[in-house]
Amino acid sequence: MNQALTLSEGPDGLLILTIDNPRASMNVLDMALLPEFAAVLDLLADQSPAGLLICSGKPDSFIAGADIKMLDACADAAAGSELASQGQQLFARLAALPFPTMALIHGPCLGGGLELALACDRRICSDDDKTRLGLPEVKLGLLPGSGGTQRLPARIGLPAALDLMLSGRTLKPRQAKRLGLVEAVVPVASLHRVAADLLRQPAPKPRWLARQSLRWPWRPLLLKLASRQAQRQSQGHYPAIPAILQAVTLGLTQGAEVGQQEEARQFGQLLMSGPSRALRGLFHASQQAKQVQYQQASPLPVSAIGVLGGGLMGGGIGLVSVQQAGLDVRFKELSHEGLAQAMAYGKQRILAQARQGRLSPPQVRRLLARYSGSLDYRGFANRQLVVEAVFEDLTLKQQMVAEIEALGTPLIFASNTSSLPIAQLAAQAAHPERIIGLHYFSPVEKMPLVEVIPHAGTDPQVVATVLALALAQGKTPVVVKDSVGFYVNRILTPYLNEALRLLAEGQAVAHIDQCLRQFGFPVGPLALLDEVGFAVGAKVAQVLTEAFGDRMQPPDLVPRLQAAGRQGRKSGAGFYRYDGRGGKRRVDDRLPARLDLPKAAPMDGQTLVRRCLFPLYNEAALCLAEGVIGSAQEGDLAAVMGIGFPPFLGGPFAAMGQLGGETLLTQMAALAAQAGERFSPNVALRAWLEGQPEE
Repeated sequence: MNQALTLSEGPDGLLILTIDNPRASMNVLDMALLPEFAAVLDLLADQSPAGLLICSGKPDSFIAGADIKMLDACADAAAGSELASQGQQLFARLAALPFPTMALIHGPCLGGGLELALACDRRICSDDDKTRLGLPEVKLGLLPGSGGTQRLPARIGLPAALDLMLSGRTLKPRQAKRLGLVEAVVPVASLHRVAADLLRQPAPKPRWLARQSLRWPWRPLLLKLASRQAQRQSQGHYPAIPAILQAVTLGLTQGAEVGQQEEARQFGQLLMSGPSRALRGLFHASQQAKQVQYQQASPLPVSAIGVLGGGLMGGGIGLVSVQQAGLDVRFKELSHEGLAQAMAYGKQRILAQARQGRLSPPQVRRLLARYSGSLDYRGFANRQLVVEAVFEDLTLKQQMVAEIEALGTPLIFASNTSSLPIAQLAAQAAHPERIIGLHYFSPVEKMPLVEVIPHAGTDPQVVATVLALALAQGKTPVVVKDSVGFYVNRILTPYLNEALRLLAEGQAVAHIDQCLRQFGFPVGPLALLDEVGFAVGAKVAQVLTEAFGDRMQPPDLVPRLQAAGRQGRKSGAGFYRYDGRGGKRRVDDRLPARLDLPKAAPMDGQTLVRRCLFPLYNEAALCLAEGVIGSAQEGDLAAVMGIGFPPFLGGPFAAMGQLGGETLLTQMAALAAQAGERFSPNVALRAWLEGQPEE
């Protein structure tokens, strides 16, 4: 009854192995499944079917990968290596079966799931949008540990295999077919019929270019280029990247057996590494956030939403609502030009995906048909929810609330405010219980986080509905307390302010940003300010300064740049210049003179990074103590997903824990003595550190 594997007879002498793990809603490879799979292979060794089809008994997943809890349970590197070796041996036995095998893939086929499929002779997949194929282990600080580093290059060639393994990205069905990873993409209902037909035909060989890429002289050149690019992007913080390259290289130069031995050894070492522990912690936090359920109420059904404001934020919210959530979206703007811009934002990105082969013409037509817009509220009465994405002005947002309520329809009003307390928006509302904050991050279609902010009077069913909407949009929601700046902008502001102070002291823009990028942030703080835009940044800083005083007060550099006509990237100039095709970021040699800045010797990177991080740590601890976030784990997840805090460190609280309380307090005291009292650990930070278990 509790078995995960079922072997049955199919048509034309075929056997069908169905995987349906009873211990999980999606198929995962766990410890209980390994001996069961070995027993099935023992049984198959004595049979001579026409072929074996391997499929899933789950409605929407093939195999989503290994059970992360199984990995967490490994006591040491040796245990991790042994686990990888077990997987390698099982899949080697599958690959050695004396009859043809085919994986029938529908839904996620990731990590160990794809490694199992690669051990089959052949693979086909469904054309369903749920179907994804990839080896994303690098996102957990690991490498494919069950033969994937050896089998994937042999199947699709070195460039494509390295791209997938080093980036962790996944493939849609037709992308997988173009690479030769699967030989057919068919409707899910046709998988078994097509598989039976194909097994009567010869198996296709790996494509010529794929085979050539594994040979001299291309092989060493491709490995060198991949290593250089990956290390440049990762800044050397992710040991899984050189481990993948080493396993692939040994397999190509000394044989697959040696490559798999290195793969297993590296898997165990990586499993115990700090980056992998941090990344797995973030994975658990993300899964937990996605499973948040408000027991007080069930979400209301939402099929259509309105969006007030069609700028970059409104356009992005509309796009994820249409493409990810499958909702009808109606924009309201003040002018035809604004409305056209709102509609164009999503249309341009959908058409770009179509040009890349990621969307078919019928899919494009269906998506674009979900857009509509007007200069008034016609059509809004049949929406279930409205998202407000107008400028950060309390009076304007309260006016939006009043206009929506005047429609006489019980609409949920979700504000995309980045700093204003939701209770203030609801203060004059006739139905404050329908008002909630829903803070997205730019660009909306790329940033995974959304802060969900109920005020004290928000109806629990409204909270549940907005959480369900965020999940449908592909977002990871974190519920935060209604307060000025919420969590992400509150910890981001002192970090950005310190970068501005460093600039005012004579540190170069490029040096400041380079130091923070080398530490692990995806962009430097000054480049980030350019991306956000000075008008938005200045307004958030003003609101936070009014609420929290001097610790949120930035230097006056941004207003001076605004007075000179600079507004950040969108205006073509901010701390950088954005010239030429594509608006490429360039250092502006005229900036120091324009701002009358002193010129100082470059500060050592360690000190510069600490100056930006320590105020962030202090503010994060205050947010936890005040209940703005519910846990340090949520604070870590929001910081990584919202501001790009280095994932390999696990977030600010995880980073402080890794450093150790005594070391951190010593470093903060030393910096405070050197550069100012704002770097001293506050009471909340000291209290949190005292409550942490000793290593």
